[in-house]
Amino acid sequence: MNTSRRSRPAVPVVALLATALLAGCAGTGDSEGGEPELGRVEVNPATATLALPMDAYTDTEAERIRMGQVQQALVSRCMARYGFTYEGVRSAEAAGAGVGAGAGAEDRHTYLFGLADPAYAAAHGYDKSAGEGSVAKPAPPPLSDSAYVVMNGERPGAQGGTAPDANTEEEAARVDSGLTAAGQKVPAGGCGREGYRKLYAPTKDSVDLLFTFGLASEAHDRSRQDSRVVDAVKKWSSCMDKSGYAGIASPYDVVEKLGLEDDKGGPKAVTAAKADVACKREVNLVGIWGAVEKAYQERLVEEHAETLALYKKQREARFALAASLG
Repeated sequence: MNTSRRSRPAVPVVALLATALLAGCAGTGDSEGGEPELGRVEVNPATATLALPMDAYTDTEAERIRMGQVQQALVSRCMARYGFTYEGVRSAEAAGAGVGAGAGAEDRHTYLFGLADPAYAAAHGYDKSAGEGSVAKPAPPPLSDSAYVVMNGERPGAQGGTAPDANTEEEAARVDSGLTAAGQKVPAGGCGREGYRKLYAPTKDSVDLLFTFGLASEAHDRSRQDSRVVDAVKKWSSCMDKSGYAGIASPYDVVEKLGLEDDKGGPKAVTAAKADVACKREVNLVGIWGAVEKAYQERLVEEHAETLALYKKQREARFALAASLG
């Protein structure tokens, strides 16, 4: 009997584009594993126009919402096998899936290099939630003790993380939770984990849901250390100095360095945001950094081609499962 312990994964980021000459921007080349050579370096592209290789493996906001709905549907079906009605969390986000977010105009890379939209900066400063309103996160529906056992695969009050669990549905078939309800064995980890596994980890070759996120993060970390990005950021920082905002070394530090955390959309924030974006445009920070980021992603996509092909196939299977559930 397999009694593997629980390790819960996270459940589920220009008018006309001019082409810049690459003199001074070429790296040492892929063959030596140094800084990759760049393709076209666009001049001040809008972040909405950026197309990065990892986009092909990344769900849009509408797709993420849909997958959340599918996972809840699978959990509900599991609970129903034991005689429990469970509708899950009815969030405003889920209810609005396909409205707005599903229009296909999602800007995946809005803040990848810090604030970059001059119109947004002038209107809202650094307030990322402007115009969205605030929706309180609904509490999950209350569970009876018996329903709790079926949902979580452990008894109320049990020490978390000690109940038998499984990483995939294949493995779960061999794991005994030690619990029964309605005359049936409770799945390892309960219905909550079963819903996750059926969607994201049905077989032993299932690629970790966070694999592609990890690759994108690795590419971004590498790009931040690339000499061409370092140079562009230094030029941006120098421009900010001249604009009256001294000592800001990174576009990610502006809000904290200027003490704008409590008033990200106020007049002071708007003034700083306008200067920030203007400096990014003066040094073509988004164009250069976007090209470098793309080059590192291309390298990682090539290095992990086999795993990414499997991930893409499994992602398509998830979409097919979603369609079958209606």
